[in-house]
Amino acid sequence: MRPRSGTGAGEAASPPPYDAVILAGGRAERLGGADKPGALVGGLPLVERVAAAVRDARAVVVVGPPRDMPGVLFTREDPPGGGPVPALRAGLAEVTSPLVVLLAADLPFVVAGHVGALLAAVPEDGAGAVLVDDEGREQWLTGAWRTAALRAALGAYEGRSLRGLLGPLGPALVRPPVAPGETPPWFDCDTVDDLRAARERARGRG
Repeated sequence: MRPRSGTGAGEAASPPPYDAVILAGGRAERLGGADKPGALVGGLPLVERVAAAVRDARAVVVVGPPRDMPGVLFTREDPPGGGPVPALRAGLAEVTSPLVVLLAADLPFVVAGHVGALLAAVPEDGAGAVLVDDEGREQWLTGAWRTAALRAALGAYEGRSLRGLLGPLGPALVRPPVAPGETPPWFDCDTVDDLRAARERARGRG
């Protein structure tokens, strides 16, 4: 499937009704087990920066330890730290809207415009849409999905791979335009070096 160009991050649009699930329960082993979702970038915890990108959601569900985030619903996967598939299953149990946006909690540069582009790209007869990076790789933790399609897929899936769960659904591929010098929305903070780079880039935006 050829990636389509997404809506620019700064463009405003009214998204369809949706809920959001943010996965924030990983072990952060490459950060020495630190509280990655709570790490500050640009003066805000990573998870709060991601939540700001889905501020138009009917409900925001964070799968991970509870935090002081008013208006956000927290839940945990079973077992805690069990991986993205159990986390998605736990988060989806709280979703009531026909569309759901799935995001990782360590994406400091994803914004509402990217979310709107994903929602707009979900085909009427398809299961969802995901971002692809500059090399055409699907970013499975940056997507928008039909809730019913995800529930059906989870009901029949016994594996642990998010790619194995979502790939067969054949989502639309969205490649958002990234201006020169702009940090792409799929930039995640897996390592100490990633976190340091994110902080430097966030300061550069100020």
